[in-house]
Amino acid sequence: MKNLIVLTLTLILIAGCSSAKSTAKNSFSSKESQLIMSADSLTPMRIYKITTKKDSLLLRTKSGYIKTNPSDPVLQNFVKRLYATVRDSMSMGVGIAAPQVGVLKNIIWVQRFDKEHFPFEVYLNPEIIKYSEDKQTVKEGCLSIPNRTDILSSRSQSITIEYDTMDSKHKTETVEGFTSVIFQHEIDHLNGILYLDHLEKEVRNAQTKK
Repeated sequence: MKNLIVLTLTLILIAGCSSAKSTAKNSFSSKESQLIMSADSLTPMRIYKITTKKDSLLLRTKSGYIKTNPSDPVLQNFVKRLYATVRDSMSMGVGIAAPQVGVLKNIIWVQRFDKEHFPFEVYLNPEIIKYSEDKQTVKEGCLSIPNRTDILSSRSQSITIEYDTMDSKHKTETVEGFTSVIFQHEIDHLNGILYLDHLEKEVRNAQTKK
């Protein structure tokens, strides 16, 4: 009987530890939470730049899954602060990803130029599941790469994406044109990829063909 009680308590302890680890993995780290909650929802966050070594290392790091929890005050505050950052007069971008402000979670804001009034929308855990073979040529810049824009010809004309919403719904959508470029750019950030990587690949391919 005594052995049975000990075994039961051990299993409960293991289950509790596993649950705690799972929750921690899907949530913000204590350092990220402290950064996020250091100011109110209207306060923009500092944008990480590749011109700083420490910033550059983080921008090259893959982000992680974020659990959708509408009642999580840290998530709510972060999403609003991330929006405030991309709309800040010093930034004025058309999209932004969480790692650009030092938070390694799969969260992005994208301006939807394919919708009326060009609204900004937030996406959690976005993933591109299909790329069109048709490409488009566009000029790209990045809030994390100061004072530079370049022409890229390797972005797909249309993509199919899966993502979670803030109210815990999972959706699939096909996006075309310039808006699809914004999604490709921001989702790249979640994987530690910058648009300069695509540019370098295009240059190498062009040199190979000569």
